Amino acid sequence: MWVMRQAGRYLPEYHEAKGNHDFFECCRSPEIASTLTLQPIDRFAGLVDGAIIFSDILVIPQAMGMEVVMVDKKGPHFPDPLMTPEDKQYKEVMEREVNVKESLDYVYKAITMTRQKLDGRVPLFGFCGAPWTLLSYMVEGGGSKMFKQVKTWVFKYPEESKALLQKIAEVCVEYLAEQVIAGAQIIQVFDSWAGELSPSCFKEFSLPYLTYIAEHLPPRLKELKQEVVPMVVFAKGAWYALDDLCDTPYNVIGLDWLHDPAQAYAIAQKKGKVLQGNADPGVLYGSRDSIKKVVKEMVDGFGGGKQGWIANLGHGKSDDTTDSSTGLANSIQASHPL
Repeated sequence: MWVMRQAGRYLPEYHEAKGNHDFFECCRSPEIASTLTLQPIDRFAGLVDGAIIFSDILVIPQAMGMEVVMVDKKGPHFPDPLMTPEDKQYKEVMEREVNVKESLDYVYKAITMTRQKLDGRVPLFGFCGAPWTLLSYMVEGGGSKMFKQVKTWVFKYPEESKALLQKIAEVCVEYLAEQVIAGAQIIQVFDSWAGELSPSCFKEFSLPYLTYIAEHLPPRLKELKQEVVPMVVFAKGAWYALDDLCDTPYNVIGLDWLHDPAQAYAIAQKKGKVLQGNADPGVLYGSRDSIKKVVKEMVDGFGGGKQGWIANLGHGKSDDTTDSSTGLANSIQASHPL
């Protein structure tokens, strides 16, 4: 099983290793990023089946020339977000030749270092943010409740939005390819804000760019003489798009807790896809009995857990549910040894 956000911001050793460095300083230090990646693997030895490199989806906008800072207790912040297509910065971003091999070298160094330290204990995930989610941050200036700015963009400037989404998708392909070269054994694309789109808007402003990444990464890896790795997509909140996502080249479809396991499993099995999910993270506030109940529903729904499913929470956990995460892992192993 893989507990999302396993890089451990909820662990005491995380804060010790982080010290006085801000979040992006930790991302840019291969040694710190590697240490933070490995902490949950060491602490929960035998309970977690994958490591995900400590980084952030917003390193791509940074590589595209935008400033991003992490504000304590608030989250990521763009001091100068994209306002309109007439914005000078939009033109600069669109015309910029993005060299992710050079600008995000610290990520690859962290991956290589971590892969060596893991020494085969568990596979190492690389990842990126999906174009729609990155666009949302780039124009909203950070997290949002109403998504007013990005909705303005897609409804008022649809062609300019699509042009930027396409550029982001192309950067994502190169970024993921470099992660594989560095040692990532599987990659995941996170579309955290997919659920903010209607079904028709998802098909117009998210799905084509998710598909572009999945269609172009394998041939790019072959061109670079690299082995093609499994690809995972997680479109949070886009429960209506499971059929469409199963039609993409992604090998694994991540599910949030809005999906019924049995229904999702039936769809995925017809299309030869593996599912990853999907316990409600809120169950970790409950009792061990409630955790066991949710785990049993998952295992039963996903065909008994024998194949075609990776045990996972349906989204990231909160920092006050660490002990319950161990209970979740133990419950999954009791229901079906991994």
